Amino acid sequence: GQDLTTPALEQVTNLNTSNGLYVEYEVLLPGDSATAVEKNISLDSEVKIELSCRLDDKYSDMEILQVTWKKGNETISHISKTKNSWSIRLLISDNSKLGSYTCTVKGKEEFSVTFHLQGKLLPKIEGREKAVISYEGDSAVLICKSYGYTPIAWTWYMTNGSEQIAINGSLLLDKYVINGVSPNVTQLKILKLTSEDGGVYWCEATFVLGKSKGKLKLKVLSLMVPLKPFLAIVAEVVILVAVIFLCELCSKKREKHAEDEKEFDQIEQLKSEESNGVENSSARHRKV
Repeated sequence: GQDLTTPALEQVTNLNTSNGLYVEYEVLLPGDSATAVEKNISLDSEVKIELSCRLDDKYSDMEILQVTWKKGNETISHISKTKNSWSIRLLISDNSKLGSYTCTVKGKEEFSVTFHLQGKLLPKIEGREKAVISYEGDSAVLICKSYGYTPIAWTWYMTNGSEQIAINGSLLLDKYVINGVSPNVTQLKILKLTSEDGGVYWCEATFVLGKSKGKLKLKVLSLMVPLKPFLAIVAEVVILVAVIFLCELCSKKREKHAEDEKEFDQIEQLKSEESNGVENSSARHRKV
């Protein structure tokens, strides 16, 4: 279908599959030599395509000095389909063949068209949005899924600073285990977790015409972490028991002190009474 970035110009695009081998995209070069034509073509699988540029019939008598096809800045060979039509044929088997292809026709005037070949928007690789949390010494499992498209291959990466290191079969066999649950699902199991294993991991899905990545986070907690609330409760209980014990101790001391004071008062009272009795007896003897 039409996907031109300069729709004001008179352009024609034909999709031709009559030869059974190539899908043809043809653009009729317009009469305005000051404006370049651009066409975006989105591809989602391996395909053979033919890109063609053709001059309008009103330029059929114009002397053609030069016709050039380029991919980026690199000149590539082309074929002449007719006197005023030139084409290239491509097998789009991987994303290295994607890019911009430009046809330039020079004569009395100069015309050009650029075809932008691009892979269709690849699916977002789905990983767990929230961080996976595990503890030191345990294992963790990270999972990625692809919907809509089946990847050719999966690759896992671990992050080391700003660098991504591929995790493959030769990297610490006793540490990482990669399982292909299904063509659209991959699983990374990390064994014998340490605090250094925490961080960001990436799963990369490779498709025919591009790659797409998913991001996952792993948090590795110390075994002390789940004990902290328990230890806090134990500490609170110990403090509470200590306070109660001190309060009881102080209370007993006060009671003992009060009893000692009471006993002292009683002794003093008895002494006073005995002293008064002796004095009264002496007075009686003097009267006699």
